[in-house]
Amino acid sequence: MKSIAIFCGSKPGLESCFIESAKKTGRYLAEQDKTLVYGGGRSGLMGAVADSALQAGGRVVGVMPKALVGMELAHTGLTEMYIVESMHERKLKMSELAEGFITLPGGAGTLEEIFEQWTWAQLGIHTKPCGFLNVEGFYQPLLDMIEQTVRTGFTQSRFATALCVSDQIENLVTQFESYQIPEPKWGIQDQIVP
Repeated sequence: MKSIAIFCGSKPGLESCFIESAKKTGRYLAEQDKTLVYGGGRSGLMGAVADSALQAGGRVVGVMPKALVGMELAHTGLTEMYIVESMHERKLKMSELAEGFITLPGGAGTLEEIFEQWTWAQLGIHTKPCGFLNVEGFYQPLLDMIEQTVRTGFTQSRFATALCVSDQIENLVTQFESYQIPEPKWGIQDQIVP
């Protein structure tokens, strides 16, 4: 696995552990020679993960809709930047560029991004791992909700089990390297185009 997409907040959050985790993530991916693919922003956790990867000599690829670039939100020091037309194109391009998806703390946009990739994995649109970096238990309520969807018959257990979860980036990358692809939901892998 040579490239990993990071979904995370454009805000820093209120606890220093969030920024520290983003910095550690960027640095670790660079040290492991993994290309960081992310939303291209310069602020919040997005900026922290990109800056730390770059400072460690890593390759960082951003993907940003041109409307956000026009608001001067784009990081200007990346290895490569793709400018796309829409948020939909951004997610598709990130999915094409990355071999796995890790979610750091963030808000609605972060959640929407990882849930789309997890949904695509369930449908067999791609066979890439999805994971949560559970910084200080940030994602525990969400993970509990996912388990609730399993208990109530809305999510098949193999898809919940396939989610990689850890509070350490090293453990998540290890889980990604040994990821076992679950059977797609409808047995129609490669027949749906995102």
